[in-house]
Amino acid sequence: MGRMSTEYDRGVSAGWSFTRGAQAPGRARRLLRDQMAGWGVDKDAADVAELLVSELVTNSVRHACRPTGRLIAVGAELDPDRLLRVEVADASDVPPVLRARSGPEAEGGRGLVLVAALAADWGTYPRQHVGKVVWFTLAL
Repeated sequence: MGRMSTEYDRGVSAGWSFTRGAQAPGRARRLLRDQMAGWGVDKDAADVAELLVSELVTNSVRHACRPTGRLIAVGAELDPDRLLRVEVADASDVPPVLRARSGPEAEGGRGLVLVAALAADWGTYPRQHVGKVVWFTLAL
């Protein structure tokens, strides 16, 4: 697992990479939670960010159509105005699709619905060589 944390005049940032697999969502939650605690983010906002990063990493694990050994990269940036931006990158070129609400019996399909409902903004963009990044922002 790689880790990077930097402080700069526009804010602070941190990033991690780890192997895609069943443990990835929990690892992403823990890493982001610990980083936000270090940045002084309040618990309620941190809980929302943890939920959303977990949803994005879970989507990456389930849908990123590449071997399990591929890496997922998670980055977080907190700007001076207390806007948190979190990005999840994987090797799939297929962008996520926000589906209509899932029925109560559905076992999936709620991840991006939660992101769209709770984030200030969210989106996706292609990576330079292969894959995509899905991101969200939260106003803290």
